[in-house]
Amino acid sequence: MPQGTPRGFRDILPREALQREHIAQAVKTCFAEHGYLPVETPLMEYRDVLERGSALDDTPFQLFDDDELLVMRPDITLAIARMVSSRFAGGDLPLRLRYEAPVVREESNLRGQPRQLTQLGVELMGEDGATSEREITGLLAAALDAAGIPDWRIVCGSVVPLNALLDACAPSEAFACRVRAAVHVSNFVALDETVKREQATGGLSLEEARALRELPRLTGGTEVIDAIDRLLSAAGVAEDERGTAELRDLADGFADLLADGRLTFDFSIINSFDYYTGLIFKAYNDSVAAPLASGGRYDAVLEKLGRPSVSACGFAFSLECLQEVLGEPGATGVVVAKTPAAERPLRIAVPKGALNGPTVELLERAGLPVRGLRNPGRRLIIDAGDVQYVIVRATDAPAFVAYGGADCGICGNDSLVEANADLLELVNLGYGACHFVVAEPASAAGQAERAYSWRGSLRVATKYPRITQAYYDRKGVQVDIIQLHGNIELGPIVGMSDRIVDITQTGSTLKQNNLVVVDDDVLECSARFFAGPAAWRCEKRVRKLAARLRAVVEQGREVQQ
Repeated sequence: MPQGTPRGFRDILPREALQREHIAQAVKTCFAEHGYLPVETPLMEYRDVLERGSALDDTPFQLFDDDELLVMRPDITLAIARMVSSRFAGGDLPLRLRYEAPVVREESNLRGQPRQLTQLGVELMGEDGATSEREITGLLAAALDAAGIPDWRIVCGSVVPLNALLDACAPSEAFACRVRAAVHVSNFVALDETVKREQATGGLSLEEARALRELPRLTGGTEVIDAIDRLLSAAGVAEDERGTAELRDLADGFADLLADGRLTFDFSIINSFDYYTGLIFKAYNDSVAAPLASGGRYDAVLEKLGRPSVSACGFAFSLECLQEVLGEPGATGVVVAKTPAAERPLRIAVPKGALNGPTVELLERAGLPVRGLRNPGRRLIIDAGDVQYVIVRATDAPAFVAYGGADCGICGNDSLVEANADLLELVNLGYGACHFVVAEPASAAGQAERAYSWRGSLRVATKYPRITQAYYDRKGVQVDIIQLHGNIELGPIVGMSDRIVDITQTGSTLKQNNLVVVDDDVLECSARFFAGPAAWRCEKRVRKLAARLRAVVEQGREVQQ
């Protein structure tokens, strides 16, 4: 008989349960004092109903009930939107609802996070849109104080300016989708490359391209709203379409929070463009890498569920993340040292191996002290005043940053793809260039195609399963991936696989093993500077370093030209 709990689930014993109860009660009392009434929704929902409101990704625990597909709820907001659209009449609006409930989500390899989380949240439906955004933002601030969260920060953005910009200038829907996809995952490098290609073909003006590149990078106080107006005006977006009037209204209502830095604007947080329709916000404390709360305005969800012209805005806390900040036992797997980032050196994950030398040179050109980095010996951490270097394998750098072992780092973009973590890809540093190829034995020409015709899939050996899967998904080819950790060239040679997907720079290893390239359009790689979301949004030093590195890289390109 199994003695433990299923993977990703855990028991909560009395001591921790009491602490969770104390935290939850403080938050719920705050919600109740602001007029929000409790509701509960069922643990199971019809999948097709929830998907009318928004796409569901990686939803676990699905089952059939009388030929209907049910899912265990991955989110409370969608369930409440479904409830409001079907159970409340127009005369019942506005509705102020609150909840405390578990949700079940699936993370790739869990990444240290539980599958069952507890959400504490509120939803305001049917109030004027701008009014609801102000009320919900104010309630979030009040709840953070009520829970006793120290040094919290609310970071705000809006999907309206970018959507208006794309409506005005996107040469095709496919281009707009690529831009939104890059912004959704905060991949500024992919965004720059997408915009640059379109500009080179004449599809974008200089002003449009600049606005698309710079908008998601804007961060700060009310000067951000001024910058949006300048960028969008130059790109030809009408003033009443930019969404800046609502942002100014929000800023006016929270001038005190803006003045002391507890509320900032940051357009790197905008995402889920089929879900959010206005303001988006997240709450952070820089001792935890994950957001404490997330929310925004989502009118489109209710419209898709049959209730058009109804404003909806809300947010949800993660009880587990609140535990982490308050120093109580938790299970998020995203704990950072409890010392606030501003009170310790900036931690940078520096890669070993081939990327190490160019990385040290780049950091030195950017004005950072690198003396201890040149000959670290067996030391794994190098203290250099206001900077602390954590020496790691390039493939491990994303994990160190994602889990709070470092604020930012450098590695190849292949490592970022394989890590599949919540990180911001900020600057293409240009060095360490290589590319991925598909190869097979020279003597096996045509055999892979014949195997595919009768087997229905290709067998491919690789160290890089995510990159390989993404490549074959683009090709529309079914693939069985055999993950190896070394000497993958042996896969097709000994008959384990039909082909391999691997990195190459010169192709000499392939030639020595009598392998030939059958496709070299898999992925181009180079070193990237990246950061964790909380570090980027709460720590000015990370943003300053990104700007310095970007300037150094661009200066180097100008010299080469």
